[in-house]
Amino acid sequence: MNTSHQPENLDQTLDPEDWGELRALGHRIIDDLFDDLQMLRDQPVWRPVPESSRQQLDVELPVEPEGATAAYEDFRRYVSPYSRGNNHPRFWGWVNGSGLPLGILGDLLAAGMNPSVSSFENAANLVEEQVLRWLKQLLGFPQTFSAILTSGSSMSNIIALAVARNLKACGDLRAGGLAASPRRLVLYGSAESHSSIQKAVELLGLGSEALRRIPVDANFRIDLATLNARIDADQQAGLQPFCVIGTVGTVNTGAIDDLDQLADICERRNLWLHVDGAFGALAWLCPEMRPAIGPLQRADSLAFDLHKWMYLPYDVGCVFVRDAAEHRRTFSTTASYLAVAPMHHDAGVQHFADYGIELSRRFRALKVWLCLKAHGARGFECQIRQNVWQARYLEARIQAQRYVQLAAPVSLNVVCFRFASPELSPETTDALNLEIVARMQEEGVVFASYTVLHGRPVIRVAITNHRSRHEDFDRLVGEVVRHGKELLMAPAA
Repeated sequence: MNTSHQPENLDQTLDPEDWGELRALGHRIIDDLFDDLQMLRDQPVWRPVPESSRQQLDVELPVEPEGATAAYEDFRRYVSPYSRGNNHPRFWGWVNGSGLPLGILGDLLAAGMNPSVSSFENAANLVEEQVLRWLKQLLGFPQTFSAILTSGSSMSNIIALAVARNLKACGDLRAGGLAASPRRLVLYGSAESHSSIQKAVELLGLGSEALRRIPVDANFRIDLATLNARIDADQQAGLQPFCVIGTVGTVNTGAIDDLDQLADICERRNLWLHVDGAFGALAWLCPEMRPAIGPLQRADSLAFDLHKWMYLPYDVGCVFVRDAAEHRRTFSTTASYLAVAPMHHDAGVQHFADYGIELSRRFRALKVWLCLKAHGARGFECQIRQNVWQARYLEARIQAQRYVQLAAPVSLNVVCFRFASPELSPETTDALNLEIVARMQEEGVVFASYTVLHGRPVIRVAITNHRSRHEDFDRLVGEVVRHGKELLMAPAA
């Protein structure tokens, strides 16, 4: 053996020499973190990253050690002040959760244990199994459904559609790929389906052209007559329809597809019904919302996120699958290095690696487990109900204002509206609303995003925030009107 590079000390470690020093830094980090959360309301929602911080975040690789305290000081100076903003009580951009403090500690504890939650008997696997049983109970699903925690609904959609594709194809796709299917596979979702659906379809080798984007009705739900006609046309053309995707809470407007009708169509035509319920499915926790949501449990698979409308820190999503055996067949692999020695007590432990793409998996379940135990299902039910009523409150405030008008029905927790004035052309109104959103974001007082409905940009407010109060929505409307009036009065360039 060449010993020219042999270390002088063969017992080196990256653990600290002084655990007391690191412990003191850890206490400081926790104190700073919770101080920041406690004072969020007094801070800007968002602020741009200054050039000085950008430069510090573009330095060369550190070769020599700087020490933990120096590294943390750089974090405080250059990173933590410039977050996305979604923890803030006046952040309603896109559909971002606001993060529970106990969930932060859950991630810390999970990192301390540092398991890879894939197989082998250990408490982390058992906690995830329990969390999945609780989630099925929360949403009224039979325990016979298989389930796995994921990084979010993008991954959950890929997993569910992979199972549907493999089950409905007339051939062994795992062995022969899509060439094993004698007919081209096609599937259906509304024009309002999330972009992750297209990404999933492309990654599964189906091609984006296989995804039939069905128009929506006046309430932004999938048009059932057009859906039926398109399935008929594809079958007559010799293609193989295999799946329909329903959405509970579209990202643009919060619309909810008619799940009962979609389930009937799928049963009649032997198609898989996948429901993308990224945030909207969790409204099921509120009994009065269930008639509007429809029968979630008729789905063959369901994707949803807990880092959205259960307010947990990123990332944690979930997927349920009716056909547990097919779910496992789609992802299970064997290798000698994955086998468990006979003397280990592995009987009855779920091998999560057999139900998804990841072999190395974070202990995502711990923060879910802690927060469900601490807040109870009732706590989440009350908070979700409050968000829905806050959307109704904002709707009423908009309807009472002269210069703002609703742009879509409010069906769940998303409110779309526009600043409008009778003397302005539609094109001028479009530009005005885009400028209002940009100014509000840059000012950091309130944070909304925008989307496009019927070809027109609109201000969009997605309420999945457990820190928001009614006064925050009053301020939002006031800021929209203020910016709009200032722009109307500004001299032409």
